[in-house]
Amino acid sequence: MWGLPLVVGTVVFHSWGLAVVDHAVSFLLNRNREDYGRYLQSMTIMGGTALCATLLHGIEAMLWAVVYRQLGALPDKKTAVLYSLNALTSYGHTDLNLSGHWQLMGALEALDGWIVFGLTTAFLFTVIQRLWPRIQLPLARDPQLPLF
Repeated sequence: MWGLPLVVGTVVFHSWGLAVVDHAVSFLLNRNREDYGRYLQSMTIMGGTALCATLLHGIEAMLWAVVYRQLGALPDKKTAVLYSLNALTSYGHTDLNLSGHWQLMGALEALDGWIVFGLTTAFLFTVIQRLWPRIQLPLARDPQLPLF
């Protein structure tokens, strides 16, 4: 019962966060139309976008960890954060487990991770598509130039 609202809430929060990042990317792309520094600017935008997406995932894992602690499903903050990051990323390399009646919640967090990582992947791909034309070499931009 606790897991489903968390899935919906984190997906909505993640979508909102990606929309905010997209707004910033659009602002930066429309601000500078000169060729000078486009490569550096594009790489900075891509790095910043990846950092923002990582922060969103971290915030979402922390939210799950807080709920696990509030419900008494995990004994302390450190364990709750580690378990949450482990479940959200489907990493699966810790010996932490939830007790029987909380295990479905852990599985729902893993499902949530798949959804938000899918959203992030699609978003990063979109940003790359927007940046790619800005950093193409002159040869790649002009189809009339011979390759050899």
